[in-house]
Amino acid sequence: MAPYVAVQLSAQQNGGGGGIAPLVLLLLLGAVTYLMLIRPQRRRAKQLRQTQAVLSPGVEVMTTAGLYATVVSCDDETVTLETSPGVHSRYARAAVARILTPPAADEQPMDEALPPGP
Repeated sequence: MAPYVAVQLSAQQNGGGGGIAPLVLLLLLGAVTYLMLIRPQRRRAKQLRQTQAVLSPGVEVMTTAGLYATVVSCDDETVTLETSPGVHSRYARAAVARILTPPAADEQPMDEALPPGP
C-alpha cells in the first residue's frame, strides 16, 4: 500500500479529522490579530483625521516629516505653513501629523498641579 493511501485510511479510522479545536484556534488567532493590529490602527487613523479637520490659521503644527510650523491658511486639500517669519510653504493637509498646543497661561504645569508628597 502506498504511504498516501495508508495516511488516508488512518485518518478515516480515527474519526476523520481534528474536530473543532483547529477551528477554535483559527478564530482565536483572527480575534487576536484584530485586537492587536487592526483596531489600534483604525483608532489612530480616526484621531489623525480629526486632527486634520480642526486645522485653522494660527495653530502650531508638526508635519509627518518633522517640520514645526504655524498654519497661515488652509482649504479642503492643502494647508499653507509658515516656518519662519515670511517663509510660507504649501503642504497637503494629510501631511500634518499633530497639533502642538502650548499650555495656556492660566493652567499650572503638571508638577505644581500635584498635591505635595509625604
